[in-house]
Amino acid sequence: MTARRLAPIAALFLAASLAACNPSGAKSESDSKPSAPAAASASGAPADGASAAPGAPAGGSDLSLAEAIAKIPAADESRTGYKRDSFRHWIDEDKDGCSTRNEVLLAEATKKPEQGPKCALTGGEWLSYYDEVTVTEARKLDIDHMVPLAEAWDSGASAWDSDRRMRYANDLNSERSLVAVTAHENRGKADKDPSEWMPPANSAKCTYLADWTATKLRWKLSADAKERAALTKLAAGCSNTVVKYEVAA
Repeated sequence: MTARRLAPIAALFLAASLAACNPSGAKSESDSKPSAPAAASASGAPADGASAAPGAPAGGSDLSLAEAIAKIPAADESRTGYKRDSFRHWIDEDKDGCSTRNEVLLAEATKKPEQGPKCALTGGEWLSYYDEVTVTEARKLDIDHMVPLAEAWDSGASAWDSDRRMRYANDLNSERSLVAVTAHENRGKADKDPSEWMPPANSAKCTYLADWTATKLRWKLSADAKERAALTKLAAGCSNTVVKYEVAA
C-alpha cells in the first residue's frame, strides 16, 4: 500500500476545509458528511483555528490561500506537442497488484470495499466532494488529476522527462493530487482550470481551490494571467483556508 493517508483522515481534512468555506457556522449539506472526531493539521498538529487544506503531506509551509496563489509562478501557457499518452498513468508502483486508480479508491473509501484477486474491488462507498454525491459502485467513479494532464503540460510539464511525467500522473504521495469523483463531474471538468470550471457544490469551493493551488506549488507548475485572476477572485471567500504542500522531488 502507498503512503496516501487512509480515508478517515482524508475525510477529516475535507471537513476542516469545508468549515472554512462556511465561517458563519450555518448548517449546510456538508454537515452530514463522514468526519473524524477532532480537527488537525496535515502534520497531525492542531490547526490553530484555521482549516488545513488537504493538499499534500506534512513538510511544506502553511500559507493562506491568497499567499499560496501568489507563490505560483507566472507564465503563458502552451499546449504545443501535448499527447495524453505522454503521461503514463495507472501504474502499479509498489507491485502489490493494485493500480494507482485502485490505490486511490481504497484510500478514499468511506466504507472499505472488498478486495479480490488482481485488486478487483466490490462493494464500498465513496463521497465525491465535487458534487456531494455518495457512490457505491467503483466503476461509477473517475480518478481526477487535480491539475489535469493537459493543464500540467501547458504549465511546465512539457519540459519534463517521461519519468517525471509518470510520477506526476501517479502521485500517491500527496493526498489530493488525485481524487475519486463522479465520472460526470470529472468529464465536465476535462482539462479546464478554475477560470473555466469549478465544482458545483458550494461546500467544495475552498477545498478545491486549496487542492489546485497546492498541486501547482508541489510540482512547480505555472499559472497564466487568466487563471491567476480567477484563483484570486474565487479565493476571496476562503480567508481561513490554509494550504500545506511539499515540493515533489
